[in-house]
Amino acid sequence: MMPVKRIEIIIDALELPDVLEKLDAAGVSGYTVIKDATGKGERGERGGGELSGAFINSYVLTACPPEQVAAVVETLRPILKRFGGVCLVSDAQWLIH
Repeated sequence: MMPVKRIEIIIDALELPDVLEKLDAAGVSGYTVIKDATGKGERGERGGGELSGAFINSYVLTACPPEQVAAVVETLRPILKRFGGVCLVSDAQWLIH
């Protein structure tokens, strides 16, 4: 197994393309997106299935080497600061197969 940093991002679906662009620019090798993420946060409840996309969240999961995490987080910070959202960074183990 290889130690990595697990990065989880919950962002307004309208900002998802910008987040994915920033991840690509930071050199992230891949990610998983779950659209229509529902839940409750500081902006209240967010439900899925809205037609306009204005009140829908997306969940992004990625992993990167520990030395890359600072660059990834700093590229995401302006988006989160402007539009809100959540970014969690934790230690994980990548199962090499």
